[in-house]
Amino acid sequence: MTSRWIFTTCRYTLLWGTLAVIIPMAAAAAMAASSSHGEKTTHGQNDTTMDHQGMTGQFKHDMTVEGVKAEFQVMSLESMKMKDPDGATHHVMVKFINADSGEQLKEATGKIKVIAPSKKEVVVDLTDYSGTFASNVTFDEPGKYGVICLVKIDGKKPLYKFWYMHH
Repeated sequence: MTSRWIFTTCRYTLLWGTLAVIIPMAAAAAMAASSSHGEKTTHGQNDTTMDHQGMTGQFKHDMTVEGVKAEFQVMSLESMKMKDPDGATHHVMVKFINADSGEQLKEATGKIKVIAPSKKEVVVDLTDYSGTFASNVTFDEPGKYGVICLVKIDGKKPLYKFWYMHH
């Protein structure tokens, strides 16, 4: 064996060994940094909390944007013992609250956009149910869904975004 071959072999072994250690560590750090499950995080003006209630078929997500707190709930229609005539599988509800006074804001118009893991997008109108706004949507494939809510409320147009994991 030549010294050049030994040097090359050692160099590649060191390179691949280092990558084998660094890549999993970087992936774990990135996942930890992007998740806020059950914790409160602050991003500038946005306060966010999530509550995954396991097997109950219910998911809660609260966040504050532009002084308007939104309390979201995503529930499977099955867990509510309901069926949608159009075939939707889930019910998305949201209450809007003035973050300063704690008063529920009951006059709003808005839409929810759902982006499936396959990148398929659906936009639905929020229907007013005496100050609680809701719509039925379909989560028909497992994976991470993007949920975006844009509303006109109290002279503002806050935009809310969160992830919903459907199993």
